[in-house]
Amino acid sequence: MIFGMLIGNQNGQYGLFIQKLRFHIVTCTPVQNASSRAELHRKSIAQMKINARSVQDMHIYANPSRVPVVLIEQHVMVVPQHGCNKYLLANAPDLYNTSVPPNLQGDSFAGNPSGGKNTGHVLRAVIFVHGFQGHHLDLCLIRNQWLLRDPGAECLLSETNEDRTYGDFKEMGRRLANEVVSFLKNKLDKYSRHGGCRELRLSFVGHSIGNVIIRSALSEPKLQPFLKNLHTYMSISGPHLGYWYSSNSLFNSGLWLMKRLKGLQCMHQLTFTDEQDPQNTFFYKLCKLKTLENFKNIILVSSPQDGYVPYHSARIDLCPASSSDSSKKGQVFTEMLNNCLDQIRAPTSETRVFMRCDVNFDQSTQRRDLNSFVGRAAHVEFLENDMYARFIMWSFPELFL
Repeated sequence: MIFGMLIGNQNGQYGLFIQKLRFHIVTCTPVQNASSRAELHRKSIAQMKINARSVQDMHIYANPSRVPVVLIEQHVMVVPQHGCNKYLLANAPDLYNTSVPPNLQGDSFAGNPSGGKNTGHVLRAVIFVHGFQGHHLDLCLIRNQWLLRDPGAECLLSETNEDRTYGDFKEMGRRLANEVVSFLKNKLDKYSRHGGCRELRLSFVGHSIGNVIIRSALSEPKLQPFLKNLHTYMSISGPHLGYWYSSNSLFNSGLWLMKRLKGLQCMHQLTFTDEQDPQNTFFYKLCKLKTLENFKNIILVSSPQDGYVPYHSARIDLCPASSSDSSKKGQVFTEMLNNCLDQIRAPTSETRVFMRCDVNFDQSTQRRDLNSFVGRAAHVEFLENDMYARFIMWSFPELFL
């Protein structure tokens, strides 16, 4: 249904996966590699001969050379709880349906209002969190696609941090946790009046620093009873490793000015200047917290064209600059990366799907303005163009139910 998109599946042992990435670092930077693969695909589309006499409605399907190119790395992992061996099961889509969602227990709002009986509804709650200076409707296109995929989902477009994304991520996370708990309580109370709720699947979708707010919220005590119910996490251009090793000098200068002139706490945290010792910074501590390992599905969406969020940070991936950095900064970054990856590889009795999705937007028709010059165009395109999300959601529907 969607043309011009490329899937690049990589399956195999996790160790081999890391070795492949290191090979690309030596020969070509990850950003260049992703961009060149997408450009090669676009050139192959341009070389196709289209019959001029045929009728083609480009309004419905779009011009194949103009839609986003999506490169996907997919891994279905099973890490047994009783041992340390790690397995990646290749080409096993049937395993997606073998995971057993946790049953809700108890009589509290985090439990089963029907008293533990195998009756009632399944509450599939999805929380959408906007980014810096964002609006709660920023992710409405992604929300709409999710509802088309799962019309029974209960969606919350978070508003609690609207106009309040300048301060401490801990405070933003605390506000989000309170908002999510209130939302779930209302929905569970509603379900209790209509047959009860036997299962809860809690999913999160974040854009930009909204992903940092989500992970901060998951560390809050109020959300601890719901960690066993986490289902899918979709991160859209989230700076999971902060802004270290950002190659965008213009954006870095803007960050420096904002810190000096406005003293924004979140900017200090993103750039690791909130503490003198990097091991005492917010991001270092956040990466040590178990905010990812309870999700059944983890989807990291990034773009090599995005100049606002470092490519490696959005992908939770190796960084060429950090690999050659022998200072304490390089050591701390490596520890943060390993802490995040260890959560993704954490022992589980179920399957865990981990995907990295690189999106390459067509920018040939975009204006050459300040946004494209500083790298903001692709960062905003994630909110204005939902075709990449449509492709991911309808290609892997079991992750969004």
